[in-house]
Amino acid sequence: MIPFFDPTFILLIPAIILAMIAQGRVKSAYSKYSRYGSKYGITGAELASRLLRDQRIGDVVIEMVSGHMTDHYDPRQKVLRLSRDIYHGTSLAALGIAAHEVGHAVQHSEGYAMLSLRNMIFPLASIGSQAAFPLLFLGMILGSQSLASIGVLIFMFAVAFQIITLPVEYNASSRALTMLADGSYVTVEEEKPIKKVLNAAALTYVAATAMAVMQLLRLLMISGFLGRRDD
Repeated sequence: MIPFFDPTFILLIPAIILAMIAQGRVKSAYSKYSRYGSKYGITGAELASRLLRDQRIGDVVIEMVSGHMTDHYDPRQKVLRLSRDIYHGTSLAALGIAAHEVGHAVQHSEGYAMLSLRNMIFPLASIGSQAAFPLLFLGMILGSQSLASIGVLIFMFAVAFQIITLPVEYNASSRALTMLADGSYVTVEEEKPIKKVLNAAALTYVAATAMAVMQLLRLLMISGFLGRRDD
């Protein structure tokens, strides 16, 4: 039976529902709090620059990147990239996201173990997510259990990457809230909305992890690791 039509696909339904809920919460929180301007009127780019200075990090460049919600920190090039709305934005949502990305830069500067581990397995995780299904298909077509098993095994790196990402993201958000409060960049009243934005964003990583774990379980069943299939 072709895996995509396999009844084990039902295992993914809870993760798919969670992903839809997560995306809905992110869009709702971002849409709501992007309309709430911060009291001090600082932009996301200005905030990121000040936070990096506060943390004595002088070798990270801040750039504007195209797209929506494309904000990220690149540890290889030491570049903090903010989308246009966040770079120029003065909303609570913009400040929260900018601070979160600075949190990643601080993790990198301090040698945060989970971030280092995630960066280390990223190449294998990337290969695993792309090659697992082709290898599984090929193994099933050729009747090669060994080839199918290799596909499942390398997919485990993709799952590990998602699991490790969770504490990395939550830690970055925690750092962001602390930096904002310690530097008095937002008022006490503004901290709660920013936390809601960051928590909503974190839920998307929870959903991605659930999806990866359930995909792995599904592949284990299809490949025969969890009981041989007779069809």
